[in-house]
Amino acid sequence: MSEFDWKERFAEKLLTPQRAIKLIEPGNHVFIGTGAAEPEVLVDALVEFSAHLADIELFHLLTTGVAPYAQAKYADKFRFNAFFIGDNVRSKVQQGIGDYTPIFLSEIPRLFDSGRLPLDVAMIQVSPPDESGMVSLGVSVDIVRAAVRNAVIILAQVNPQMPRTFGDTLLHVNELDAMVEGDRPLTEAVFEEPSDVVEEIAAHVAKLIEDGSTIQVGIGKIPQAVLKFLGDKKELGIHTEMFTDGIIDLMKAGVITNRRKTINNGKVIASFCMGSEKLYKFVDKNPTFEFHPSEYVNDPFVIAQHDKMVAINMGIEVDLTGQVCSDSMGTKFYSGFGGQVDFIRGAARSSGGKPIIALPSTTKDGKQSRIVPTLKDGAGVVTTRGDVHYVVTEYGIAYLHGKSVRERVLALIEVAHPKFRQELLLKAKEMNYVFQDQIELSWDDSRYPSEVETRMTTSDGTEVFIRPVKPSDEERFKDLFYSLSESSRYKRWVSRLWSMPHAKRQPYVNINYNDQLGIAALVQSAEGETLLGIAHYIKAPNNPRAEVAVLVLDGWQSRGLGTFMVRHLVRHARQAGIVGFDAEVLVENRAMMAVFESLPYVMHIKLDSGSYHLAFNFDTEK
Repeated sequence: MSEFDWKERFAEKLLTPQRAIKLIEPGNHVFIGTGAAEPEVLVDALVEFSAHLADIELFHLLTTGVAPYAQAKYADKFRFNAFFIGDNVRSKVQQGIGDYTPIFLSEIPRLFDSGRLPLDVAMIQVSPPDESGMVSLGVSVDIVRAAVRNAVIILAQVNPQMPRTFGDTLLHVNELDAMVEGDRPLTEAVFEEPSDVVEEIAAHVAKLIEDGSTIQVGIGKIPQAVLKFLGDKKELGIHTEMFTDGIIDLMKAGVITNRRKTINNGKVIASFCMGSEKLYKFVDKNPTFEFHPSEYVNDPFVIAQHDKMVAINMGIEVDLTGQVCSDSMGTKFYSGFGGQVDFIRGAARSSGGKPIIALPSTTKDGKQSRIVPTLKDGAGVVTTRGDVHYVVTEYGIAYLHGKSVRERVLALIEVAHPKFRQELLLKAKEMNYVFQDQIELSWDDSRYPSEVETRMTTSDGTEVFIRPVKPSDEERFKDLFYSLSESSRYKRWVSRLWSMPHAKRQPYVNINYNDQLGIAALVQSAEGETLLGIAHYIKAPNNPRAEVAVLVLDGWQSRGLGTFMVRHLVRHARQAGIVGFDAEVLVENRAMMAVFESLPYVMHIKLDSGSYHLAFNFDTEK
């Protein structure tokens, strides 16, 4: 139906903005539509024609367009209440001119439905009606659907540039009390190019995403940047409260297919989107996309039904016990709960799910750590220490769920900025979070060598992750030691060791990565990592050679793991300027001798007191 036709047919509902605003009365509770669907014509008119209004309370989720009502000069007429604080009202909330209601996104509709938050008027933006008189909520269903369901009066800006979308998006014009023309481009959300730090974080997050995963990309630079690193993934799905342009290229490339989604198979499910005109055209009449209300999209029980559900959200700061603040900077409110907790909890209960909190290790100026001993005064906990699983910074990935406070502290210090690690460890000792004799590495001289990370496949087809050892591996190393047979312990330490207390095991995992390197072989799962083996080289001062030693769990021996680790150590030792390795191997340790004999170097062997003393140079090949 043409634009002219709908105007003729529904002329009785078509009002000027001024007449539409006359339907609002003093003291009303007024809802404003979300994001790119904010009805800017009505919002402008609300302020322009407000002579008859007073004590209006405005409610909204994230808005990205105009917010003239937030100006101090209108304080006697309007008071806004944001469920999520956008850039356009942030300073006003912090000045006390507006309110912020902290609440899970999934629970906002219940506020409206229960009458605890009564709505007199809902101002929304819709597409023109079709021949059946149906308009579409377009790119924003979220809490708009619940607002429309509960408001006494519904005022709609009708915009021919609003896409018609599938899902729970349709309303009949009979549900609208007034329609106002508003032909203008939707508000575009412009995301700045990610910094190097953001890209490093995004690359780490991408490592956690497996083929066949369903992902949620929360609001923020990092979740959006992750999409750039998913080009090599297969059969991904999307279930998220919002999305942006980033998914378009992945869909066109066949990376996002939604074919392996456990529910809503074949569909991108969201409650709203924000991006460019290109995005809005892409979703227009596109049956691949379905927009549904927040009470469905953000329901943790719905989210949990997706196998391999990955939730990616941002934090502002994380304390050493794993508490995540993501809506305030101390007492200054910054954003909101959004869907973070909904998706963190849903992904945690998903089969193979991964709930991820991502943040830079420091503030923009680099002067403050965002991994902190305690949250700032006034900072609120959004994701609790009981809910947190993965915390990711540009320095790596910390897995916290089910870990003790001591283990969490060490894991988080490892992903903090190096210049703050010493201070964080000292604070942790003051609070008795870690052992008082915990080794304090000189982090200014140490850099985690991520280039050492690799993967290998054992002879029986098991994929094993190889990475540098970390201080947080201490408990894993302890478990490895006590899982070894007495024979394996004797072969490794050439003595009858029966215990490995904290003081003895510390040096094996507190490595400076300069004149010493330890690598860990791990099997990974959604629940964490299991240590299968560990290998080290240690170079004495002023010595161009290094001592090497290898240990593999009994049940994993003779699968190629020891050989791979030795060769991997050789590769990185050569790059570090080391010229050769020395090793001591018991005569009865035939398996370890076979590992060294398989190397392509001339081996010098001496027998002394039941042990072979081996020496080989990297530049002397057989």
